[in-house]
Amino acid sequence: MKKVTPFLMFQDGKAEEAMNFYTSLIEDSGITSITRYKANEAGPEGTVVRALFNLKGQEFMCIDSHLNHAFAFTPSFSIFITCDNESEIDTLYEKLMAEGQALMPLGDYGFSQKFGWLNDRFGVSWQLDLPID
Repeated sequence: MKKVTPFLMFQDGKAEEAMNFYTSLIEDSGITSITRYKANEAGPEGTVVRALFNLKGQEFMCIDSHLNHAFAFTPSFSIFITCDNESEIDTLYEKLMAEGQALMPLGDYGFSQKFGWLNDRFGVSWQLDLPID
């Protein structure tokens, strides 16, 4: 086995938009590679066949599915971020919540200083944590 990589499948050609959004929010992140469908290939021209990006050094792979599936993202798999300070968690939560859905609104649940769980506008689930010092 060479490695294990989280894989995200986007619908409606949203993979590149999602990658750009995520890498703009988290420092030391970036898109590593993108392969796009060409004319007359299986998916719509210009959408993502396969892409790699990293968030703070954690690599992810993603695609644009050209097929409609009876499933989508679920909160049972989420991206967990440990934040450094209150300003950072507040800013990330606000930006990820734009057009998203709160699962656990940002607050004090007793197990950390501040915690929030949400689905972003792409349907990806995020847990943001500000640990107790």
